[in-house]
Amino acid sequence: MATKLKIKKGDTVRILSGDDKGKTGEVLQVLPKAGNTGKVLVKDCKIAKKTIKPDQDKNPDGGFVNQEMPIDISNVAKVEGE
Repeated sequence: MATKLKIKKGDTVRILSGDDKGKTGEVLQVLPKAGNTGKVLVKDCKIAKKTIKPDQDKNPDGGFVNQEMPIDISNVAKVEGE
């Protein structure tokens, strides 16, 4: 049975726990099937450096890219009125 999530793409949420506790941001993507409760991607929160391999087309030098990582949906709260 699919669970109904109250947080949607485009909502403003506040982070309740973790390194980014207290930050607010916009939901970029909702991942309902990731884990038991689901996860969300929040803009400019939980940033990780990802390594990029060199290739001929996009990135001939390789390097690092900052990327948002998923946060468990139970660790965010919808902000009303913003």
